[in-house]
Amino acid sequence: MSINNVIKLGTRGSKLALWQAEYIRETLERGGLEVEIVIINTKGDQILDRSLSKIGSKGVFTEELEQQLRSGQIDIAQHSAKDLQSELSEDLELIAFTEREKVNDVLVSFDKSLRLDSGKPFIVGTSSTRRVAMLKHYYPHIQTVDMRGNLQTRMAKLESGVCDALILAYAGVHRMGYEEHIAEMISVDTFTPAVGQGSVALECAVGLDSEKKAKIRELCNHAETEQQLLAERAFLRRLQGGCSIPVFANVAPLTPRGGANNSNKSDSKVPPLGVRATDASGLLITGGIVSLDGSEILKETMTGTNPEEIGKALAEMILSLGGDRILKDIKANL
Repeated sequence: MSINNVIKLGTRGSKLALWQAEYIRETLERGGLEVEIVIINTKGDQILDRSLSKIGSKGVFTEELEQQLRSGQIDIAQHSAKDLQSELSEDLELIAFTEREKVNDVLVSFDKSLRLDSGKPFIVGTSSTRRVAMLKHYYPHIQTVDMRGNLQTRMAKLESGVCDALILAYAGVHRMGYEEHIAEMISVDTFTPAVGQGSVALECAVGLDSEKKAKIRELCNHAETEQQLLAERAFLRRLQGGCSIPVFANVAPLTPRGGANNSNKSDSKVPPLGVRATDASGLLITGGIVSLDGSEILKETMTGTNPEEIGKALAEMILSLGGDRILKDIKANL
């Protein structure tokens, strides 16, 4: 296969975004493609004096990149998958998800003795409504302060004493070399992560050359991660979640009891939707929603083999259990 022209890869300009773009560029170039990185400033990068919930959740970190996809100024855009809105326009599509990093949130501090469950009050910096609401629910003794900006800016604010700790995604902390400052790896059983956390997604215009699409997908897409994120995004889409809505979901492959992970076996028996499995392979999705004040959290688990089906089915269950009421209240108060 020969693709003569250069692949133009759009990205935000933060150090983390550029790390991700370089990772994609190196992956594509190892496969024989030539890549040019194009830096694009987004609304989320420009407006740092307001919380994400105040500047709108749709396309905060993606809109400007998508405009250049449509115009043909770039061929593909890379995003942290957790920053993607739940629904794309009909003229855009996702063609690859990179292999997922560890999905946990982490507590980052220069005081390595800090622990969320210690009962000791301290101040945590975060711009995530999900993290704020979960802290209120599980650790009401913890105070929070809004913390916008890239990872380096947040670390500088932490060092200057604006807060005692940050809660961040492990993936970004790891990629930026701040692992030495992780005070606590937070369990996903408590802090179920944001949809897509830990993976890089590649987006393009539907009309992009099919040969380019196929080659990019072949080189960058990780099949297991893709199945996980299709389920999580189906869950998010049904709940109409966004950056400002404290919705969470995480999919993991089921491992048969007493044996190795056989999730790739086509003849594995998987229980019906809505059943928590302990002895079957397939996908297990955990997801839910938490009220802004942390007083109420809904979290359920389902299993199945079709990612779109289990994501949507879990969302329907959450809505039927009171999630529709919580969601309405959240939207009225943001």
